[in-house]
Amino acid sequence: MSSFTDPLVLVFLGPRRWRVYSAFSYYVGDETGERVVVPGGFETDGASIPRLLWWLYSPWGSYAKAAVIHDYLYRETCRPRIECDRIFLEAMAVLGVWWGRRHIIYRAVRMFGWLARKGPK
Repeated sequence: MSSFTDPLVLVFLGPRRWRVYSAFSYYVGDETGERVVVPGGFETDGASIPRLLWWLYSPWGSYAKAAVIHDYLYRETCRPRIECDRIFLEAMAVLGVWWGRRHIIYRAVRMFGWLARKGPK
């Protein structure tokens, strides 16, 4: 069953830059029992939402843990982009993000995530 196992503790580094203070994990909701571990020291910007939209979608909304997992998956793994994005959608559901909000964010990631993606498409 999908779940987050640790609190997300961050250290502010500067505008739009945060460092994960201690590792935290997410269990992916498939039958593999796979766990994604974001190590302490990983740097993130939270949800990569354009500043113009912050009044509607904060970079640190109720989906913050899912956004950090997604950043980590985009930068540090060899997973296909679609898989990273699906894990992000699932993680937002686990966090109780309202269906409409998580699907709007997911669609934006599907349309524009390629701009930030490093590695396999």
